[in-house]
Amino acid sequence: MAENLAGQVALVTGANGGLGTFVSDGLLAAGATVVGIARSIAAGEAHDSHFYPVSADLTDPQETRSLIARLGAQFQKIDVLVHVMGGFAGGASVPQIDDATWRKMMDLNLNAAFYVLREIVPVMREAGHGRIIVIGSRQAVQPAAGVAAYSASKAALVSLVQTVAIENKDKNIRANVILPGTMDTPANRASMPKANFDNWVKPHHVAELVVLLAGDAGGDISGAAIPVYGPDL
Repeated sequence: MAENLAGQVALVTGANGGLGTFVSDGLLAAGATVVGIARSIAAGEAHDSHFYPVSADLTDPQETRSLIARLGAQFQKIDVLVHVMGGFAGGASVPQIDDATWRKMMDLNLNAAFYVLREIVPVMREAGHGRIIVIGSRQAVQPAAGVAAYSASKAALVSLVQTVAIENKDKNIRANVILPGTMDTPANRASMPKANFDNWVKPHHVAELVVLLAGDAGGDISGAAIPVYGPDL
């Protein structure tokens, strides 16, 4: 049974990225109004009358605070948050990681999520309901050599989301994090052209899981770190 999100307002961060586009389209198909947030997103990317593109730098706490306040006033509610935004850096061992790379991974993968959650959770608590779905990474729980800054930021992200789930279960707010393996996106294909793409996770499968968690079927799921590794187990 398809999820019905008619009348709901969903915020999607990283909305025009390799996964964010699938997530946005999935939520729109389920009937939601989608506010698509990205650092750079043009008005022309509003390919649906229920899609509202918004440019914002979510690594800036003040800009994030102002944005969520404005969106809350504009739409009168925020039912669903799908935090897709993130970034990757690798190739260096722990002693080789420079300060800029460490800060960048924490800003993109952890701090931005914290700033958004800090503003959205009170909105959802006041409404008495909400669905929070965050995109993490397999490497949050299965770190590998050369990606310490990335995997550490994603591991902390899992802890943050699970804490939000515990703290807000009394208000019918469900918070979960999805842990995909390598996803079959144009950017990943370009960076790893010799890889076996058949073993990679398909973005539309992750998007379908997001829609499920956002709907009634997700009501009994909270605090979960859900592995989506594809065939490459």
